Amino acid sequence: MNYQDTVNWMFQQLPMYQNKGKSAFKTDITNTLNLAAHLNHPEDDFKSIHVAGTNGKGSTSHILASVLQEAGYKVGLYTSPHLKDFRERIRINGDVISEDFVIHFVEDNLKFFETNQLSFFEMTVGMAFSYFAKQDVDIAIIEVGLGGRLDSTNIITPELSVITNIGYDHTQMLGDTLQLIAGEKAGIIKKNIPVVIGETQPETEEVFKLKAKSTKSNIYFADQLIHEILESDLKGSYQVHNKKTVLQSLIILKELGYSISDEAIQKGFLNVSGNTGLQGRWQQIGDKPKVVCDTAHNKEGLTYVMDQLQKETFDLLHIVFGVVNDKDLERIIPLLPADATYYFCKPNVQRGLDAEILKKTFKKSGLIGKAYNSVGSALSAAKSNAKVTDLIYVGGSTFVVAEII
Repeated sequence: MNYQDTVNWMFQQLPMYQNKGKSAFKTDITNTLNLAAHLNHPEDDFKSIHVAGTNGKGSTSHILASVLQEAGYKVGLYTSPHLKDFRERIRINGDVISEDFVIHFVEDNLKFFETNQLSFFEMTVGMAFSYFAKQDVDIAIIEVGLGGRLDSTNIITPELSVITNIGYDHTQMLGDTLQLIAGEKAGIIKKNIPVVIGETQPETEEVFKLKAKSTKSNIYFADQLIHEILESDLKGSYQVHNKKTVLQSLIILKELGYSISDEAIQKGFLNVSGNTGLQGRWQQIGDKPKVVCDTAHNKEGLTYVMDQLQKETFDLLHIVFGVVNDKDLERIIPLLPADATYYFCKPNVQRGLDAEILKKTFKKSGLIGKAYNSVGSALSAAKSNAKVTDLIYVGGSTFVVAEII
């Protein structure tokens, strides 16, 4: 198989959450543990930082990686989902994994994958850990895929655990209260390993404190401890929470013996996108009219993005919007402005919500627009209708943004 054949084969295996939804969620990590044993436990061959949370874990992971790169470390970065190319998920100092490694990893382990019916995500985690071990990274930033306790990444024993915040997302799998969701995310807290919590929330604070007490882990709430805000190339105002989370994490890493200068921190914050390849976070992709996209896709993330929109200067607002079919629209529609013109679209994934259904659901709440048969055609219509003094916002789903970046 060539590279594209290999990736296509991976995507066609057992349900992948990003495409299928709840049916892809597994209730234990036995498969990943068996794969790790089969691969001679690569997760033991490199140091790591484990990052979970409902929102901000991607940005937080990338900022951390950027700073550590500027400090001179060889840094692995594992994130999901990707926007354009599968290889975006696995990087070292910003460079994506090679096509050859992807091909040979699947070829060499194909029989094991098929015999054990491994999922896309399990295979990808095994690939990332093997790559980081073979490339002898100094440290790897590992972003949780979904939840924490039962996530395939949760076989590592990191230097530091980080949980950004808790919100209502993936409630079918993680629970329908903030306390239950926090309990799942707290599953990445390991014995005697420090943990940073990005945002103090009254519903979840005690959950984290109790878990940390049971594991004898020092716990730090970044928003209570960090008051400095550094400039960054990540421009969304919501990044303030992620910046504080990273700064508290860096304090702990320095206490653990990592050499990280103030200059490395400053440069790392200012060059996140260049150092790591991060895209889709309040990213401007057009001018006259200004076009901005953001991957925020749940109530908490969209609350921050809508706040950012209010700070922009424009005449009329055009919103290109699409979601996946398990999204709780009742939670997110009230956040969206009624005075915008909407362009509804379906992201090109199996669980994308039909644009006509989305249009009808929004109309019940007085949000009016037209349905389009693709993200591209929706954006084209918005550009045709908008004046140079207007603003176009594209969002609702990572998969919507992926189609226009």
